[in-house]
Amino acid sequence: MIKRIYPEKMLNVFSDVTPDLLREYEISTLLVDIDNTLAPYEEPEPSEAVRQWVDHIKASGIRIVLISNNCEPRVNRFNQSLGLPAVFDSGKPGTGKIKKFLTDKGIPQTGLGCLGDQLLTDAWLAHKLGGAALIVPPISDKSTALFRFKRRVERRTILAYMEHHEEYSYPFEKAAGSPEWKQKRGMTHEHVSG
Repeated sequence: MIKRIYPEKMLNVFSDVTPDLLREYEISTLLVDIDNTLAPYEEPEPSEAVRQWVDHIKASGIRIVLISNNCEPRVNRFNQSLGLPAVFDSGKPGTGKIKKFLTDKGIPQTGLGCLGDQLLTDAWLAHKLGGAALIVPPISDKSTALFRFKRRVERRTILAYMEHHEEYSYPFEKAAGSPEWKQKRGMTHEHVSG
């Protein structure tokens, strides 16, 4: 499983993704997740930082396609000022709807990359499409049992990535109280709870 979801690159925030980085991974079309990657779930429209980043990437000649497992109203409202090709209810990590969309829009299915916050959806999707996975930590995470389970599964892969990329440090403090969070700070359970 680790191999399927192991990212090519982990970054701190979406704006760390530059045209030079995309060219390094030979990405000509970047599939970009919305929720927790570009904006929190409760933020209905893109921030100025998101709009500037999108303009910068597009100006470099790299295409951006929004892909989201969220519903049509959410995706349409977020995309209104961006005007990007967008897939809602995408079924990530499934590829069927996304491949059909790319074909219908005449977008080549080569040179793909995927930017997202989840290894089990975004990284796996990238690899199933033969592309590169660029992963950022979630801006703010859901507290549902399903999301907590997914994050626990992903943790092993994130730690393996960090072992091989000492320059990168995943902000486990976003999941304060996790064993990694305590270990990173040299804290025991007593230090944290006391």
